[in-house]
Amino acid sequence: MCGIVGISAQRNIVQNLIAGLSALEYRGYDSAGVALQGPDGIVRLRAKGKVRDLIALQKETGLDGHCGIAHTRWATHGVPSEGNAHPHLSGEVSVVHNGIIENHSALRAELQSEGYEFSSQTDTEVIAHLIERAQRRGTSLLAAVQQTVKRLHGAYAIAVVSAREPGTVVGARYGAPLIAGLGEGEQYLASDVHALLPLTRRFIYLQEGDVVQVTRDGLQVFDADDTAVEREVRESHFSADAVQRGDYDHYMLKEIHEQAQSVTDTLEGRIAGGRILTQIFGVDAERLLADTQAVHIIACGTSYHAGLVARYWIEQLAGVPCTAEIASEYRYRDPVVQAGTLFLTISQSGETADTLAALKLAKQMPYLAQMAVCNVPESSIVRESSLVLMTRAGPEIGVASTKAFTTQLVALALFALELGRSKGLDAARYADGVAQLEQLPGLIVETLKLDAQIKALATRFADKHHALFLGRGTHWPVAMEGALKLKEISYIHAEAYAAGELKHGPLALVDEEMPVIAVAPNDRLIDKLKSNLEEVRARGGELYAFVDESVAHGLDAAHVIIMPAAGEIAAPVVSTIPLQLLSYHVAVLKGTDVDQPRNLAKSVTVE
Repeated sequence: MCGIVGISAQRNIVQNLIAGLSALEYRGYDSAGVALQGPDGIVRLRAKGKVRDLIALQKETGLDGHCGIAHTRWATHGVPSEGNAHPHLSGEVSVVHNGIIENHSALRAELQSEGYEFSSQTDTEVIAHLIERAQRRGTSLLAAVQQTVKRLHGAYAIAVVSAREPGTVVGARYGAPLIAGLGEGEQYLASDVHALLPLTRRFIYLQEGDVVQVTRDGLQVFDADDTAVEREVRESHFSADAVQRGDYDHYMLKEIHEQAQSVTDTLEGRIAGGRILTQIFGVDAERLLADTQAVHIIACGTSYHAGLVARYWIEQLAGVPCTAEIASEYRYRDPVVQAGTLFLTISQSGETADTLAALKLAKQMPYLAQMAVCNVPESSIVRESSLVLMTRAGPEIGVASTKAFTTQLVALALFALELGRSKGLDAARYADGVAQLEQLPGLIVETLKLDAQIKALATRFADKHHALFLGRGTHWPVAMEGALKLKEISYIHAEAYAAGELKHGPLALVDEEMPVIAVAPNDRLIDKLKSNLEEVRARGGELYAFVDESVAHGLDAAHVIIMPAAGEIAAPVVSTIPLQLLSYHVAVLKGTDVDQPRNLAKSVTVE
């Protein structure tokens, strides 16, 4: 993984291939490459490092062509190097691949016994050799790919070119996203629509097991049984401008400041007359909510933290049991599913491999229904779910999630309140929760005004190696998200604890060199949290408190940032934003790659 682009056209397309890779840089990668059909066969350029290194190499060589493929790689097999970078070659065939081929060792041994030599440590190279072998036996590129994918175990999205068939690109997908783009006199493949938005707005979202043959004049899709099929052509609503950085120094900062608008967009058309419109969850939502007796939330990373916040809301507002679990753990245990349990997945991309696998497992179990909270309407998780609530965050380019998280919280709050209403939630409490959501964009705007204060505070973190984050109730997951942001982009080791757990171990770490960050809204646990913070202060810890203005008086902390007052629904969103800003400014001071932190990918489409 992580980014694939393929184009067949009547013109030189090398700049478009590389521009497509640039648009996918947000996904995270360690090398980049391009392969084009030329008069003397396949010509390939690869570079360890950034797309800019590939651009420099292309300018130096003058490589051009009318048909080719390109890739940004995030290492799964083999260290980051030019030799392991995609595209991979075998004779007349070149391949790019996202995913993991689980049986690559057996396939490698088989191919080596036939005399094939391997020049990389990757699992991908077996795909190139298998396709080349099939073509040497007289098959077309399409047939060779169809034969090859039937032998692959694992997840893949691939794009393939062959010098034997000028002007043709063949793609295939299973367990990893791949889309086809339709143009005039040219056609496209990519792993993400953002790579192609400057070229087309018309896309086909390939289904599991699909193989597609692309030429400049058109494309044809075949299903897993090799039968020609028609797939729906969809118009993308994403704007090419949405993936531009504008006047901001980093995408992450831009996306932090977009949160008032993205929350507004997430709420738009979903509340009327002080009431959440039940139909936003699906045509059968009224009955399904009434029948819901429990909720299982499954997610990964930041989305898991959103699920943990939702767990508190669902139990407090709806009075039904709720669990939140990491998808990679859920899929390898034997969950007990009680009657009336709703299965709820959360994913920014809708292609998160572990979450998608958990969803497929859940569809074989006696759940009431499957619901998705997601940011990408055409994604696999959305298509596989019976109930869907889109977050409308728009494209999020920074690897460290910001607006995707806060819009997930908003979507989950809509769900928790409406589930609560169906279970007899007090009308005044319901109305107050809805009002808090409507006020949230304004509260976010006020919170963003703290940026200068937080930037100044960040200077105290630049030389630190560790940090503790504390919270209680819904703000424990907020503290977890704050710790994740700091470690993701500044590389400072950070951990989050429920504040009541301090005395059960973490207090041993507290000294003058350990910054302790606490999130302190005015809720029913505030007095308990103040007592926990006193434990830190008494042991010489330097305390940084992000507090609701109504509880700032009398709080004994070295550094206090006062946030706008917010209720139980709005507070987790409001409290998240200062922690995002803190992480951002610390990372800038430390000189890290804020938008593309090392070793990380935006969309994790492998297990």
